[in-house]
Amino acid sequence: MAEKACVKRLQKEYRALCKEPVSHVVARPSPNDILEWHYVLEGSEGTPFAGGYYYGKIKFPPEYPFKPPGISMVTPNGRFMTQKKICLSMSDFHPESWNPMWSVSSILTGLLSFMMDNSPTTGSVTTTVAEKQKLAKASLAFNCKNPTFRKLFPEYVEKYEEEKVMVHPTQEQVSTIPTQAENSTPLLDGLNKVEPHKDVKNQQRKSCPTWLLLLLVSVFGVVMALPLLQL
Repeated sequence: MAEKACVKRLQKEYRALCKEPVSHVVARPSPNDILEWHYVLEGSEGTPFAGGYYYGKIKFPPEYPFKPPGISMVTPNGRFMTQKKICLSMSDFHPESWNPMWSVSSILTGLLSFMMDNSPTTGSVTTTVAEKQKLAKASLAFNCKNPTFRKLFPEYVEKYEEEKVMVHPTQEQVSTIPTQAENSTPLLDGLNKVEPHKDVKNQQRKSCPTWLLLLLVSVFGVVMALPLLQL
């Protein structure tokens, strides 16, 4: 069970985070256990982690802030092992270097900075830049499968749903987009309606020389017959 000083300190730190959020860091205590915190680190631009959302946990001892917490990461990231404690000067791997003045925000800021580095440590892994970028792209979808993440970080779930709609439009949206065949139908219908008129005109043009020829023959016959009638 957490000591009174520990609870008071963590409550104070949570209020401070809500009032003055830290860039690229979101952290919230578990609703059922103030000693267990959940965090999300957003990958910094210009790094292989850009666009990634890395979910993890911090386990505080009842004696906090006089003893350091344990830190782990849940999201596959290419820098640290998942579900394993990470060795940091601010973690329970090094209680001798712990400073009670450090807080949740300073711990996570330090973790984010160390994540961008390539220095090996207990709990770290070695991967290529391409592998880190691939994991960053898949991180949000991975996190949203976790019920605890969905409950504590609804804003990221909403972001994921919006991205899904942008990449994969719904069937209703697709059905409202007219196809090329549909667009061309009125034009084809118009052409079909025009063609019969062209045929009639062509027939009329073909029949005109016949009538004219008959008329000329008749006139010519009358003219030739007049001299004979005078005789």
